[in-house]
Amino acid sequence: MTHTSKIVTLLLVATLITAFLPVTVHAQMIKGQVMGGFNLAQVDGDEVYGYKRIGGNLGVGAIIPLGKNWDISLETSFNQKGAFQKPQYESDSLNGAYEIRLNYVEVPVLIHYTDKEFITGGLGFSWGRLVGAREYEHERLTATTANNGVYNLNDFCIVLDLRIRLVDRLKFNFRYQYSMVKIREREYSNLANESWNRNQFNNLLTFRLVYVFNEPLGSQRPAKLTE
Repeated sequence: MTHTSKIVTLLLVATLITAFLPVTVHAQMIKGQVMGGFNLAQVDGDEVYGYKRIGGNLGVGAIIPLGKNWDISLETSFNQKGAFQKPQYESDSLNGAYEIRLNYVEVPVLIHYTDKEFITGGLGFSWGRLVGAREYEHERLTATTANNGVYNLNDFCIVLDLRIRLVDRLKFNFRYQYSMVKIREREYSNLANESWNRNQFNNLLTFRLVYVFNEPLGSQRPAKLTE
């Protein structure tokens, strides 16, 4: 098992234990959650436009009530980001195609407010660790990896979250996420020998289903944790 695989495994195990281990003191308060879905991603500053990169989003987490209607959530997720552009020109060498695949292990922390046990809004931050990177230019694999210094290994993002209850404990989740710090700086040039630098940022739309364990239905939420 590689060093990266060990880190991913430890993070997932730690979150699973937090989310699902029966704890005598707070067994009725802490709620677990599992989620899965897909991303529509782009990288701002890469000269490629549109949410055209499709990736996966899988995670587990814990939800701790702060009081009536308020929660704080902690997640561990595997999140695929990047950018994609089809060939733009009929050429055997420089056809304009581009793709970057960025895989992160992330730890989002959010504050949520739930209205009438139906709709939940959240705001928070996430820290992501780059565990994989593959870049294609003109449909040819480049030398870019997660470990050769091309991309920042850490991705700090602001997160906006919206959840709508579908049935019982199953919810639809829409999430918007944007890098607060550049993930890369790159120099571009054109045929007129003009050059310019662009800072790049992850820009992500996520669509997921979330299932929440230990969530009371049709009853008043507990006001606070009790000893």
